[in-house]
Amino acid sequence: SLFEILAKPLMRMMPAGGSLIFTSVAEAFFTYMKVGLIGGLILTSPFILYQVWAFVAPGLYRHEKRYAVPFVLGGSFFFTLGVCFGYFVAIPVGFRFLLGFASDFIKPMPSMKEYLTFTIKFLLAFGLVFEFPVILVFLARIGVVDAKMLAKQRKYALLLVFIVAAAVTPSPDLLTQVLTAIPLIGLYELSILLSRIFGKKKKEALESA
Repeated sequence: SLFEILAKPLMRMMPAGGSLIFTSVAEAFFTYMKVGLIGGLILTSPFILYQVWAFVAPGLYRHEKRYAVPFVLGGSFFFTLGVCFGYFVAIPVGFRFLLGFASDFIKPMPSMKEYLTFTIKFLLAFGLVFEFPVILVFLARIGVVDAKMLAKQRKYALLLVFIVAAAVTPSPDLLTQVLTAIPLIGLYELSILLSRIFGKKKKEALESA
Protein backbone atom coordinates (compact mmCIF):
# COMPACT_ATOMS: atom_id res chain seq x y z
CA SER A 1 0.00 0.00 0.00
CA LEU A 2 1.00 3.66 -0.27
CA PHE A 3 1.32 3.92 3.49
CA GLU A 4 3.76 0.99 3.57
CA ILE A 5 5.87 2.77 0.94
CA LEU A 6 5.86 5.94 3.06
CA ALA A 7 6.75 3.92 6.15
CA LYS A 8 9.78 2.17 4.61
CA PRO A 9 12.36 4.81 5.68
CA LEU A 10 11.21 4.39 9.28
CA MET A 11 10.85 0.61 9.28
CA ARG A 12 14.36 0.14 7.87
CA MET A 13 15.79 2.04 10.85
CA MET A 14 13.42 0.64 13.47
CA PRO A 15 15.18 -1.46 16.14
CA ALA A 16 13.91 -4.89 17.12
CA GLY A 17 10.67 -4.61 19.03
CA GLY A 18 9.70 -1.27 17.50
CA SER A 19 6.59 -0.88 15.37
CA LEU A 20 3.97 1.55 14.15
CA ILE A 21 0.75 1.54 16.14
CA PHE A 22 -2.64 3.24 16.15
CA THR A 23 -3.99 4.59 19.42
CA SER A 24 -7.65 5.05 18.56
CA VAL A 25 -10.19 2.74 16.93
CA ALA A 26 -10.53 4.78 13.72
CA GLU A 27 -6.93 6.04 13.41
CA ALA A 28 -5.75 3.37 10.96
CA PHE A 29 -8.83 3.82 8.77
CA PHE A 30 -8.51 7.61 8.57
CA THR A 31 -4.75 7.40 8.02
CA TYR A 32 -5.26 5.14 5.01
CA MET A 33 -7.98 7.51 3.77
CA LYS A 34 -5.58 10.48 3.99
CA VAL A 35 -2.85 8.56 2.15
CA GLY A 36 -5.35 7.62 -0.55
CA LEU A 37 -6.43 11.25 -0.90
CA ILE A 38 -2.81 12.41 -1.21
CA GLY A 39 -2.10 9.71 -3.79
CA GLY A 40 -5.21 10.70 -5.75
CA LEU A 41 -4.15 14.35 -5.80
CA ILE A 42 -0.70 13.39 -7.08
CA LEU A 43 -2.12 11.16 -9.82
CA THR A 44 -4.65 13.78 -10.96
CA SER A 45 -2.24 16.73 -10.67
CA PRO A 46 -1.39 16.73 -14.43
CA PHE A 47 -5.10 17.03 -15.26
CA ILE A 48 -5.56 19.75 -12.61
CA LEU A 49 -2.58 21.69 -13.98
CA TYR A 50 -3.95 21.36 -17.50
CA GLN A 51 -7.32 22.77 -16.40
CA VAL A 52 -5.59 25.68 -14.64
CA TRP A 53 -3.52 26.31 -17.78
CA ALA A 54 -6.64 26.19 -20.00
CA PHE A 55 -8.26 28.81 -17.75
CA VAL A 56 -5.24 31.14 -17.56
CA ALA A 57 -3.76 30.77 -21.07
CA PRO A 58 -6.31 32.95 -22.97
CA GLY A 59 -5.31 35.95 -20.87
CA LEU A 60 -1.57 35.61 -21.46
CA TYR A 61 0.58 37.23 -24.13
CA ARG A 62 2.45 34.98 -26.56
CA HIS A 63 5.84 35.49 -24.85
CA GLU A 64 4.25 34.80 -21.45
CA LYS A 65 2.89 31.50 -22.75
CA ARG A 66 6.34 30.64 -24.03
CA TYR A 67 7.83 31.04 -20.55
CA ALA A 68 4.98 29.42 -18.62
CA VAL A 69 5.44 25.86 -19.87
CA PRO A 70 9.21 25.59 -19.08
CA PHE A 71 8.65 27.04 -15.61
CA VAL A 72 5.79 24.63 -14.88
CA LEU A 73 7.85 21.67 -16.10
CA GLY A 74 10.94 22.89 -14.25
CA GLY A 75 8.95 23.47 -11.07
CA SER A 76 7.45 19.98 -11.26
CA PHE A 77 10.87 18.42 -11.87
CA PHE A 78 12.62 20.18 -8.98
CA PHE A 79 9.70 19.57 -6.59
CA THR A 80 9.83 15.85 -7.40
CA LEU A 81 13.62 15.90 -7.01
CA GLY A 82 13.26 17.47 -3.56
CA VAL A 83 10.67 14.92 -2.44
CA CYS A 84 12.90 12.06 -3.64
CA PHE A 85 15.92 13.52 -1.84
CA GLY A 86 13.92 13.82 1.36
CA TYR A 87 12.53 10.28 1.08
CA PHE A 88 15.73 8.45 0.09
CA VAL A 89 18.42 10.52 1.87
CA ALA A 90 17.47 13.11 4.49
CA ILE A 91 14.58 11.40 6.27
CA PRO A 92 16.31 7.98 6.66
CA VAL A 93 19.43 9.67 8.08
CA GLY A 94 17.25 11.73 10.41
CA PHE A 95 15.37 8.64 11.58
CA ARG A 96 18.65 6.84 12.25
CA PHE A 97 19.62 9.66 14.62
CA LEU A 98 16.21 9.97 16.30
CA LEU A 99 15.74 6.22 16.77
CA GLY A 100 19.23 5.98 18.21
CA PHE A 101 17.74 7.05 21.54
CA ALA A 102 15.93 3.70 21.80
CA SER A 103 17.24 1.18 24.31
CA ASP A 104 16.29 -2.09 25.99
CA PHE A 105 13.97 -0.08 28.21
CA ILE A 106 12.67 2.39 25.61
CA LYS A 107 11.02 1.04 22.48
CA PRO A 108 9.94 3.35 19.62
CA MET A 109 6.26 2.91 18.78
CA PRO A 110 5.10 6.00 16.85
CA SER A 111 1.45 6.19 15.86
CA MET A 112 0.40 5.96 12.21
CA LYS A 113 -1.21 9.41 12.31
CA GLU A 114 1.85 11.02 13.89
CA TYR A 115 4.21 9.38 11.41
CA LEU A 116 2.14 10.36 8.36
CA THR A 117 1.93 14.01 9.48
CA PHE A 118 5.66 14.10 10.28
CA THR A 119 6.73 12.54 6.96
CA ILE A 120 4.39 14.48 4.66
CA LYS A 121 5.40 17.76 6.31
CA PHE A 122 9.08 17.19 5.66
CA LEU A 123 8.62 15.79 2.15
CA LEU A 124 6.62 18.88 1.20
CA ALA A 125 9.28 21.09 2.80
CA PHE A 126 12.03 19.45 0.74
CA GLY A 127 9.95 19.73 -2.42
CA LEU A 128 9.38 23.45 -1.88
CA VAL A 129 13.01 24.17 -0.94
CA PHE A 130 14.19 22.50 -4.16
CA GLU A 131 12.12 25.05 -6.12
CA PHE A 132 14.93 27.53 -5.35
CA PRO A 133 16.48 27.46 -8.87
CA VAL A 134 13.10 27.96 -10.55
CA ILE A 135 12.36 31.03 -8.42
CA LEU A 136 15.79 32.57 -8.98
CA VAL A 137 15.73 31.94 -12.73
CA PHE A 138 12.28 33.51 -12.90
CA LEU A 139 13.57 36.59 -11.02
CA ALA A 140 16.57 36.70 -13.36
CA ARG A 141 14.30 36.41 -16.38
CA ILE A 142 12.23 39.44 -15.34
CA GLY A 143 15.37 41.41 -14.46
CA VAL A 144 15.09 41.51 -10.65
CA VAL A 145 18.40 39.66 -10.16
CA ASP A 146 21.23 38.51 -12.42
CA ALA A 147 23.99 35.91 -12.32
CA LYS A 148 26.61 38.46 -11.27
CA MET A 149 24.50 39.58 -8.30
CA LEU A 150 23.84 35.99 -7.22
CA ALA A 151 27.55 35.14 -7.41
CA LYS A 152 28.46 38.26 -5.43
CA GLN A 153 25.98 37.36 -2.67
CA ARG A 154 27.18 33.75 -2.47
CA LYS A 155 28.47 33.96 1.13
CA TYR A 156 25.10 35.24 2.37
CA ALA A 157 23.34 32.57 0.34
CA LEU A 158 25.48 29.87 1.99
CA LEU A 159 24.46 31.16 5.41
CA LEU A 160 20.82 31.09 4.34
CA VAL A 161 21.26 27.56 2.97
CA PHE A 162 22.44 26.24 6.34
CA ILE A 163 19.59 28.02 8.13
CA VAL A 164 17.08 26.45 5.73
CA ALA A 165 18.78 23.05 6.08
CA ALA A 166 18.47 23.27 9.86
CA ALA A 167 14.78 24.17 9.50
CA VAL A 168 13.71 21.42 7.09
CA THR A 169 15.71 18.45 8.38
CA PRO A 170 13.74 16.00 10.53
CA SER A 171 16.46 15.78 13.18
CA PRO A 172 18.82 18.30 14.83
CA ASP A 173 22.04 16.35 14.22
CA LEU A 174 24.80 18.02 12.23
CA LEU A 175 25.22 15.16 9.72
CA THR A 176 21.64 15.39 8.45
CA GLN A 177 21.88 19.17 8.18
CA VAL A 178 25.13 18.98 6.20
CA LEU A 179 23.69 16.28 3.90
CA THR A 180 20.74 18.58 3.26
CA ALA A 181 22.88 21.70 2.79
CA ILE A 182 25.16 20.11 0.16
CA PRO A 183 22.48 19.71 -2.56
CA LEU A 184 21.06 23.13 -1.70
CA ILE A 185 24.47 24.67 -2.32
CA GLY A 186 24.58 22.79 -5.62
CA LEU A 187 21.13 24.14 -6.50
CA TYR A 188 22.30 27.68 -5.79
CA GLU A 189 25.29 27.24 -8.08
CA LEU A 190 22.97 25.79 -10.71
CA SER A 191 20.74 28.84 -10.28
CA ILE A 192 23.70 31.11 -11.05
CA LEU A 193 24.48 29.13 -14.20
CA LEU A 194 20.86 29.07 -15.39
CA SER A 195 20.46 32.77 -14.62
CA ARG A 196 23.49 33.49 -16.76
CA ILE A 197 21.97 31.49 -19.63
CA PHE A 198 18.29 32.41 -19.36
CA GLY A 199 18.41 35.71 -17.47
CA LYS A 200 17.29 38.98 -18.99
CA LYS A 201 20.03 40.29 -21.26
CA LYS A 202 21.05 43.95 -21.42
CA LYS A 203 19.63 44.28 -24.91
CA GLU A 204 16.25 42.96 -23.77
CA ALA A 205 16.31 45.27 -20.76
CA LEU A 206 16.94 48.29 -22.99
CA GLU A 207 14.17 47.25 -25.37
CA SER A 208 11.67 46.80 -22.53
CA ALA A 209 12.69 50.19 -21.12
